[in-house]
Amino acid sequence: MVETATIHVNFARPVPLFPLRSVVMLPHAMAPMHIFERRYRQLMQQVLDGPGLLALAVLAEREDELVDAVGEPPVRPVVCLGRVAQHEQLADGRYNVLVQGVCRARIRREIPPEGDRLYRMALLQPLEASSAPEEAEVRRLRRRLRRKLSQPPLTQLALAQGVCSYLESEEKPVEVALELMGMSIAQDAHRRYELLAEPDPRKRARIIEDELDDLRALLRKAAPQLGADDAPKGVVWN
Repeated sequence: MVETATIHVNFARPVPLFPLRSVVMLPHAMAPMHIFERRYRQLMQQVLDGPGLLALAVLAEREDELVDAVGEPPVRPVVCLGRVAQHEQLADGRYNVLVQGVCRARIRREIPPEGDRLYRMALLQPLEASSAPEEAEVRRLRRRLRRKLSQPPLTQLALAQGVCSYLESEEKPVEVALELMGMSIAQDAHRRYELLAEPDPRKRARIIEDELDDLRALLRKAAPQLGADDAPKGVVWN
């Protein structure tokens, strides 16, 4: 058994596998989803009848073209284990759900559809760093992130003030700030999967810092041409 926050995950039991075409979920982040395919409506029913967990996988790529989502397309090996935080079943059987990321995991074995079950399942193993950062490393990381977000033009980002306030409290895990920043800043699916597949928070922090540097350069270059309502795609102004 592995405990993630207040959620207990039994990795000895398979979980439903839900492949996504372009969305890469990260732990602690939340995302709305609309479930309409028959097999995934069935999947959602089992999830809601059980502990509420599902493996949010990312469709694999073949050469330069994304594989077809019909049938059982291959998925990338690292998934975000998620839980259904809210749900609404519509009259025609579709679902609107709000899913929260729980933790990183690696697929040990896929279990194909069988009998009346129309969807795949997977046995997972937790994906964790080999060693935790020391307190001094965490303090330095907090300072670096706060310093970057406190400098124009990144101060214009909607997330900047909230993340800086969060990082001021040493009781709050810096890993949560990294995940939420990753969902907000890393708009490219490849980059976000890189964050998902990296178990070491120190390496994830370097990716986030690189993204912040790139975003700062973009905003500085675009500033003379932008008005208040003209933020680059993926960026939210205050």
